[in-house]
Amino acid sequence: MLGPVILAASRSDRMRRLISAAPVTKQVVDRFIPGETVADVVPIIEDMTAKGLELTMDVVGEDITTPEQAAHARDAYLALIGHLRELELGERVEMSVKLSMFGQALEGGHELALANVRPVVEAAAAIGTTVTLDAEDHTTLDSMFAIHEELRKDFPQTGCVIQAYLFRTEADARRLAASGSRVRLVKGAYKEPAEVAYQQKHEIDKAYVRILRILMDGEGYPMIGSHDPRLIAIAQELAHKAGRKLDEYEFQMLYGIRGDEHLRLAAEGHRMRVYTAYGTDWYGYFMRRLAEKPANLRFFLRSMVSKG
Repeated sequence: MLGPVILAASRSDRMRRLISAAPVTKQVVDRFIPGETVADVVPIIEDMTAKGLELTMDVVGEDITTPEQAAHARDAYLALIGHLRELELGERVEMSVKLSMFGQALEGGHELALANVRPVVEAAAAIGTTVTLDAEDHTTLDSMFAIHEELRKDFPQTGCVIQAYLFRTEADARRLAASGSRVRLVKGAYKEPAEVAYQQKHEIDKAYVRILRILMDGEGYPMIGSHDPRLIAIAQELAHKAGRKLDEYEFQMLYGIRGDEHLRLAAEGHRMRVYTAYGTDWYGYFMRRLAEKPANLRFFLRSMVSKG
């Protein structure tokens, strides 16, 4: 019940100012966002890859109102790629991008977002890695999928994200699985109306399993974005039934959540990729993490009370 309230707060300037000013906020945010600059996160990248983990890096920030800001977001990813080139980790560290950061919501936003994301995808390919296009609210998805299709003409390894709670996603999964693309399946973290999305957890979980079966039986590379132990076990069972080897799919989880599970799966030989965000504009990302999981909210509130 609190999820929609928290998501509404993520769009409130007043709540942004209030939470940002709270003394305890930074140390709690650090659980989910390990730094504000590339220099902050390079030691994190080195430590996690040394432990057998892989990463997908996200430069947080979505409130883009000018083409100049969109270009700045592009340049932030290009700077990240410059640092990754020096680490020589290849596909062990990829990137996730939200097209809203590249100007998708601006006038002429589809063409602008494509023009801004293409050099990032090109630069990623040049160092042996790739980019995954994150899914945002349902009104942006047709544009995202069209950009994904265009990028894959030259960079077929470009990935995308689909969200189990949307009614449309089973059809999207069939199309993407047949095309052999890299697909991250998540439950979904945006507040969507009942006309387009399941609203109950059990409905979303059932949809997740149906869609995951489509991906596992298809020709693409499934990326299981979930912290749910039951769904992780089901994913392993479906992969086995589909005859997939351990390097033919991967698990993805958020930095700061179930770290022991990250290491356990990697130790068992699974590809385990940790979604690691960094940057100064952390507020929207942080609030969605609270909305997704009650335990995250309890952690934050306990910290506020204990430090208050």
